[in-house]
Amino acid sequence: MIIRTILLTATIAGLALGGCQRKDDEGPTQLSGRLFIFNYRVATASYMITLKKIAPIPEGTTAVAEFENPAGGDPLVVRQKIYTFWDKITLESPDLRCVRKDRAYSVSIKLVDASDKTIQTIKTEVKSDLDQTVLPTKPLVVGPVYTANPDVFKGDGSIDYGHDAACPA
Repeated sequence: MIIRTILLTATIAGLALGGCQRKDDEGPTQLSGRLFIFNYRVATASYMITLKKIAPIPEGTTAVAEFENPAGGDPLVVRQKIYTFWDKITLESPDLRCVRKDRAYSVSIKLVDASDKTIQTIKTEVKSDLDQTVLPTKPLVVGPVYTANPDVFKGDGSIDYGHDAACPA
């Protein structure tokens, strides 16, 4: 009876671990990171998604990422060529406005081959632990040597970080 129980437990554990194996139809990458990047110096926010290569990627593959637009409207679309020798793929959105803390924003990524056939589709969500209101609306610095922005740091000593009132609630 004990041997039967041990065998049954081992069989169930083996089946459960077998379910964790990568399936051939999943594609050549897996999601390895997703976050928002806030750059206070230049007053920008963007999505950053990283994929890890786990299988060969065909020559001529392109990643097409659709990022939900926090300000509303159409998704922000980025097309990026993928090189076969890359082990890590980084996809970054254009600059964003209106990112809200603890709200889930959807991201959809398609890898397409040279003939525009979909190789893999990844859908995920990204949440920020910060609200974009922590950023100024104007860059704090300008130019290649990080000169203080005169639109923010006024000649009379006052500071105007601005406020983006056009964001949806």
